[in-house]
Parts: sequence; structure tokens; C-alpha cells
Amino acid sequence: QVQLVESGGGLVQAGGSLRLSCAASGRTCSVMGWFRYAPGKEREFVAAIRWSGGSTYYADSVKGRFTISRDNAKNSVYLQMNSPKPEDTAVYYCAARLSSVVITTTPSGYAYWGQGTQVTVSS
Repeated sequence: QVQLVESGGGLVQAGGSLRLSCAASGRTCSVMGWFRYAPGKEREFVAAIRWSGGSTYYADSVKGRFTISRDNAKNSVYLQMNSPKPEDTAVYYCAARLSSVVITTTPSGYAYWGQGTQVTVSS
């Protein structure tokens, strides 16, 4: 079992910055990712990182603006959101994959999910 707890969401102005955190406990994860869910839209992949080696992958919509990172000592993953836009407004979820080291953008590839944290970007 893996428990994931997100924090750091809130209200931010467009062009500002915000950092989301996800603390993991339990079993060691192979891949950790961030997804987001906005009303009227499907759950969307944002970014993922391979725990061993630190390889990352980003959705085109956030590439160059968001950065995913990890802290092995704290067993945590972060999403640094720079220059957010109003269309980035969503509930952001941390997700963990144990079964494979392959990064996937498909939600079904992640077995464990956090409770979500709301991010609202004002224009």
C-alpha cells in the first residue's frame, strides 16, 4: 500500500508561481505523476518522474512552465508551477505507480492516488 498526501494548492495570479507537494508513505514507488481534473474535462496528465534516475516527462501544455522533481530523503515529489495560466485551474492529483518503471500518461497505469488539491489561477 501507498499513501499519498498533497499540499500546496491555492489561489495564484496568472504569471505567478506555486509549488505543489506530495508526500508518499508505504512501499517505494517506481514512477510518480501529477494529473489534473477540471470540471467538464477528462482527467489530464501533467507530468511524471521515474523515482530511480529522475527521468521526467511533461504534457505539452505545461512543458517549459512546470517542473516535476523528487526528494528521495523526504519520499516526496513536487510540482513547481511557473507562469500558470487560467486554463491550469483544476484539482491536481498526485499518483504513484509500482508495477513498472515505464512512465505512462494513462491514469489507469497508476494504482495509488492522493486526495487532490485545488489550484485556481486568476487572470
